[in-house]
Amino acid sequence: MDLHLADRTVLVTGGSSGVGLATVATLLEEGANVITCARRPDVLEKALADLGAPADRVLAMSCDVRDAGQVRAVVEAGAARFGGIDGLVNNAGQSRMLGLDQATVDDFRDELDLKFGGVLNVTGAALPHLRASDAAAIVTINAVLARQPEPRLVTTSAARAGLLNLTKSMASEYAPDIRVNSVCLGLIDTGQWRRRFEADENGTLYEAFESDLAADRGISLGRFGRAEEVAAMVVTLLSPRASYVTGAALDVCGGVARYVA
Repeated sequence: MDLHLADRTVLVTGGSSGVGLATVATLLEEGANVITCARRPDVLEKALADLGAPADRVLAMSCDVRDAGQVRAVVEAGAARFGGIDGLVNNAGQSRMLGLDQATVDDFRDELDLKFGGVLNVTGAALPHLRASDAAAIVTINAVLARQPEPRLVTTSAARAGLLNLTKSMASEYAPDIRVNSVCLGLIDTGQWRRRFEADENGTLYEAFESDLAADRGISLGRFGRAEEVAAMVVTLLSPRASYVTGAALDVCGGVARYVA
């Protein structure tokens, strides 16, 4: 399907791996220009080189989304390079494995700083350019944890619940000029899960680890999701083909969500 993104410009934070990198790849396949950033420029550059990303359609920069100055530099460089910004994917973030008996107030502050600060810094810097676009859209990557908290992920669950609420507010306040939606993930096969598996490695194969964990978590489709499966939904929401969709939260979770929204 042609998603009508050719020659559009999209900023993707956290583009060096996982969902961010898969989103960059999918956008390039659709003909879009991409601005992307990550905290480790060496990892980002290697990932884009391995992807075969065309240099004339990608701008990659080092950036910590918690740093407003670094964020402004990325946004202004990207807008100058490609003549504007039409879309934004707020993807930078990570999960923190902590139970309530382990979590400190500082742990909660750190989560909120990343989840809220990152989204607000990037969105605020990109907003003038998005408002100048004739088909602007923002997608914030979230998780089903926002509505279905896990006891081992209390700080992340709480922050993601707040982020879901914030994104809904953005959808209302930026309408009708900018559409804003959330994509809520379940268990996705990314580097974070691979690292956790390697840290706890006990002689099992990763495939068995994934299958057992999918069964334990009650994933209806019986497996982890793939980053490219998430990216397909993200890019669709960025597309003018989703022109009547705003304020939505799309679950890409293999059926692990048990709540009724």
